[in-house]
Amino acid sequence: MHPFRAAVEARDHAAITDLLADDVVFTSPVVYRPYAGKAITAAILGGALRVFEDFRYVREIVGADGRDHALVFTATVGGREVNGCDFLHFDEAGRIDEFTVMVRPLSGAQALAEAMNAQFERITAEAAGH
Repeated sequence: MHPFRAAVEARDHAAITDLLADDVVFTSPVVYRPYAGKAITAAILGGALRVFEDFRYVREIVGADGRDHALVFTATVGGREVNGCDFLHFDEAGRIDEFTVMVRPLSGAQALAEAMNAQFERITAEAAGH
């Protein structure tokens, strides 16, 4: 099991943050533009830990060079079932430098967008260090 998966399953936000590269780029399933940087990505992932219920990874797929991982998950958000995948790319130091999330179905993505939007003021404050 990859350390990122173990950190998420343990809900260990500090361990998750430690695995992020300073220049990580996070691409959300519900926002058009990617977010750049460790602080905002860590804050978004903290928000996700708060809004996902019954989160669990069901499959881990590793690329041939070990630097690409796809972690398939299921969860509930706002009473809606969500299936999704975290696509991770690791830099040469073993830190996540690209993080893309995709979710389905549309009703689950909409519930996720609403739940994360409700968290966004807190996420912004956390990213700013407040």
